[in-house]
Amino acid sequence: MLALFVGSGCAALIYEVVWFQMLQLSLGSSAVSMGVLLGVFMGGMSLGSWFFPKYVSAQRHPLRVYAFLELGIGVCGLLVLLVVPMLGGVYTAIAGTGQFSVFLRGLVAAVVLLPPTLMMGATLPAIARWVETTPRGVSWMGYFYGGNIAGAVIGCLLAGFYLLRVFDMMTATFVAVAFNAAVGTAALLLARSAPYEPAAAATKDPVIASGATVVYVAIALSGLTALASQVIWARVLSLLFGATVYTFSLILAVFLVGLGIGSSLGSSMAHTLKNPRVALGWAQMLLCAALASAAYLTTASMPFWPINPSISSDVFFNFQLDLMRASFVVLPGAILWGMSFPLALASVAEKGQDPARLVGGVYAANTVGAIVGALAASLLAIAWIGSQHTQMVLIGISAISGLMLLASAADEAGKARSQVGNMVLLILVTGSAGLLARTVPPMPGLLVAYGRYAATWVGQNEIIYTGEGMTASVAVSRTPNGVLNYHNAGKVQASSEPQDMRLQRMLGHMTTLIPVNPKSVLVIGCGAGVTAGAVSIDPTLTAVTIAEIEPLVPKVVSTYFSEYNFAVVQNPKVRVHLDDARHFLLTTDEKFDAITSDPLDPWVKGAATLYTREFFNVVKSKLNPGGVVTLFVQLYESSDAAVKSEVATFMDAFPDGVVFANTINGQGYDLVLVGQLEPGAIDVDRVQARLNDPANAAIARSLSEIGIHSAVDLFGTYGGRKDDMGGWLAGAQINTDRNLRLQYLAGLGLNLYQSAEIYRNMSAEARYPEGLFSGSPETIEQLRAAIERAHGR
Repeated sequence: MLALFVGSGCAALIYEVVWFQMLQLSLGSSAVSMGVLLGVFMGGMSLGSWFFPKYVSAQRHPLRVYAFLELGIGVCGLLVLLVVPMLGGVYTAIAGTGQFSVFLRGLVAAVVLLPPTLMMGATLPAIARWVETTPRGVSWMGYFYGGNIAGAVIGCLLAGFYLLRVFDMMTATFVAVAFNAAVGTAALLLARSAPYEPAAAATKDPVIASGATVVYVAIALSGLTALASQVIWARVLSLLFGATVYTFSLILAVFLVGLGIGSSLGSSMAHTLKNPRVALGWAQMLLCAALASAAYLTTASMPFWPINPSISSDVFFNFQLDLMRASFVVLPGAILWGMSFPLALASVAEKGQDPARLVGGVYAANTVGAIVGALAASLLAIAWIGSQHTQMVLIGISAISGLMLLASAADEAGKARSQVGNMVLLILVTGSAGLLARTVPPMPGLLVAYGRYAATWVGQNEIIYTGEGMTASVAVSRTPNGVLNYHNAGKVQASSEPQDMRLQRMLGHMTTLIPVNPKSVLVIGCGAGVTAGAVSIDPTLTAVTIAEIEPLVPKVVSTYFSEYNFAVVQNPKVRVHLDDARHFLLTTDEKFDAITSDPLDPWVKGAATLYTREFFNVVKSKLNPGGVVTLFVQLYESSDAAVKSEVATFMDAFPDGVVFANTINGQGYDLVLVGQLEPGAIDVDRVQARLNDPANAAIARSLSEIGIHSAVDLFGTYGGRKDDMGGWLAGAQINTDRNLRLQYLAGLGLNLYQSAEIYRNMSAEARYPEGLFSGSPETIEQLRAAIERAHGR
């Protein structure tokens, strides 16, 4: 049975990763969407564990019930592959925005996730009836729980590092279904050779252990602190390691390993301890120290370790380092949380209880607490009071939980000095927890700004702003020579440096100059607002919409970058729509004359959804006739395979797409990709006439500030078309909704600086593109000379 629970846990984690990834494609990646998904997923497991013993008769053979639950989960896994695309289409057709949209997200998530998660939650209570509520039996329940977690570790790493990196979501689902089928079949075979007689207690009214309420409250608080801490650690460690899919898989795996170790230790202790409630109480007290230690390591110690990730010759060496650091932070607390579950079972176990009710009740309480902790931390606490004060609160909650248990155990022991002892204990616990909470350091601005490279930037730039939002942590820094940097995801995303200003304004101005008469533009990603600002100063426009996922960003850039972004956030014709850009485009009825996309780095988990073939097709469907789309592609902190995937996927959706390059001394730095809904020649003379028009003086001045003084200069940055890059693009992997291949490719190259080599290989065959540009013979000759000169010909 222990082996079967390993297989069951493996399948469950594969499903969780795949289902969340699938549903985010339709429901969005915003904090609200993630909260809805997490709440429904964990809520289903809680309900399954709670309702199973109430509605499934103890007369049924536990192994057969367990087998059919596993087989049912497998069937649901297959159905999800069919149902999600259909429901996603219905949802995006009617969702819109506002509270009704949130309700619909919950409804879709419930339809998809509740059937399988109800069965997942019921598996442990189902098999609990195979053991007795004796100390030894309770220990075995803890071992089963630990085995399930061990399988979850395998599933987490298998999905994150292999199945989804090499294959796709469908293949990963089939693997999980195979695990369910194997486990279910094996359980049925075991049931044939293992007779079952229901315990008399299982058919009677439930037995309630003395003081059980305190234990249920404590295990719920334990779940709350566990998931809230996991949310905080994932946020901080993703800054420290780089927010790739591999980082999140690694952190989750270490967390699960700790739970498994703790569950095994707690199970071995449960049947030997006279009063497991005391041990459970001290586990909560020790969590105060574990949480304080984790806070110190993540904010006051590790960011300043002398580490430079880019000197590593292999990304897997970085993974080994990250594994070690994650273990230092996560394991102590996770082990104590893992111990808490079997100790809680032992604390409320009474001979004569229905084992399913025992396990189901404790599991449900723990899961409800976990839901509250995860949602409160991700949606409210971090954005409202910051990670520092949130961790202080969690230390206090753990102390209260431990105190409740220890005081309850002392009272039941009937000691004469219990009241005095409780008072002394209260004073000691309150004082200790208060001292530990006061040791939690603030989030260092250097970590928010420079992430994994924080140690290499000590003392160089002034961090003038640091903020933690619902989905991201943001910083602004100033160099000694006055350059401003906007930081998100632990790195510089935009700045007033010449090379960055050149890219951002190229991207914005191409977006409005190439269309003949643009009136409305969508800007995907606010960033420092420079791209949106370049778009907004075009006088032909009447409406600009900025889709930004993090509410904190527009407030920050309007304060610090207005000089460079033309005060775009305050512009009356600009509207900031707070939502995941993909979700916004899928659910809006609006169409635009141009769309420009400047999202986070493709190695950031979730960003690859804005680079898929399906997303580019959605973009095409939201363009008016004559519409244009522009896309930023970085060459630094990336690999040749990742850039190939980005360019090839864009060209797959826009076969006549064009690459323009932002170079530094002729060396590649980053790119602007341009696609047209109706391919046609770009009229260079028309663009020059617009720049010469006094009404467009702001555009001409903006371009001249970045060294572009004419339309020939602007389009002389031509870097290639599909025909020029056929050899280089050979073997490129197309990024699709089903595989999100880009985030796995890019995640392996986030510490690489090969932009010059990548651009040199990409543009090796580039020539003047006959038929792409139109204009007078003199203009075309000047442009031809500029392009050939740029490519050294």
